[in-house]
Amino acid sequence: MAKLVDSIKAAKKLKNEEQVTWKDIEVGGISTYPGSACLLQTGDWRSRRPVYDFSKCNKCALCEIYCPEGCIEEKADGTFEADMYYCKGCGICAKECPTKVITMVEEKE
Repeated sequence: MAKLVDSIKAAKKLKNEEQVTWKDIEVGGISTYPGSACLLQTGDWRSRRPVYDFSKCNKCALCEIYCPEGCIEEKADGTFEADMYYCKGCGICAKECPTKVITMVEEKE
């Protein structure tokens, strides 16, 4: 909120109050430059983590397709695994996996 107030004050210094528009206000709570989410490594938010039994994997890539974070990547052998720096443990990959390769377990500290 303070950042929003500061950006409004800065815009008012350059323009009079009637000329300030929404385009002059910095977006709050959003990454405004490309690639900035890569720096955050948000995986430490999760309370559950995926565990894999790759012997069941049919390499269908449904886990990768359904992952809302886009953190599941194909490995050299054609199986797929989440990057734990970004995985938030939502369990969508486990739910969508037709062969039940992925099991969600409680995260240990």
